[in-house]
Formats: sequence, C-alpha cells, structure tokens
Amino acid sequence: MKIRIIIADKVVIASVADNATARDFVSLLPLSVSMKDLFGREKYGDLPKPLSEKGPRENRYEVGDIAYWSPAHQVAVYYHQDGESIPSPGIIPIAKIDAGAEAFAVPGSVKVIIEIAK
Repeated sequence: MKIRIIIADKVVIASVADNATARDFVSLLPLSVSMKDLFGREKYGDLPKPLSEKGPRENRYEVGDIAYWSPAHQVAVYYHQDGESIPSPGIIPIAKIDAGAEAFAVPGSVKVIIEIAK
C-alpha cells in the first residue's frame, strides 16, 4: 500500500510497512498533522490516539523512514542522517518514502497532510 504526504507545495509517496503498527496508522488516514523539527534530522508530530505497539522496534533509522515513537504517540519522518541512534524503546517502522525525503528539510514547523494514495 502507498500513502501520499503533502508538505507545503511538494508531494511525496511512501510504501507502508507490513506490521500491526503501520496498519493502525493507515486506519487514521487522512490525517493533518503539525510537525516540529528535532535535531535537524526529523520532523515529528502528535497522533490523535496511541497506535498498536506490535511492530518491530529499531534503534537505527535511514533517511526516508516514517516511524512511530510510542512513548509520546508521535509519528516521525527522518530526512537527514546524523549517525545517532534512537533511544529506548526505539521506533516502530510505519512506511518508507520512495523518493524526495529532502522535502522535509525545511526550518521550523510544517503542516503535513497524509492520505492513502489512489
């Protein structure tokens, strides 16, 4: 399954992971979320409800990863690799941007719309 992410005047497509957390995330779509910047590597935003934590946890990320941070019920989009690891309990993969993750490399907060790609 593919999702479409609209950020400012750009659109990126992502492939959804095959796990319970990702399926739970898709059930929330369409979603409008305000995302803040963290460490110049990721944008993160609050979700309207907690997601399933039955997906695999990882403490590393790649540019283009979209993941769930369960302690704060947030979605994160990684746009820059800084070599740092993710603290415990780690992130759960939701999706992977096919191309264009640099669209998130803008200063400050951004409004993002996430929807199922048709």
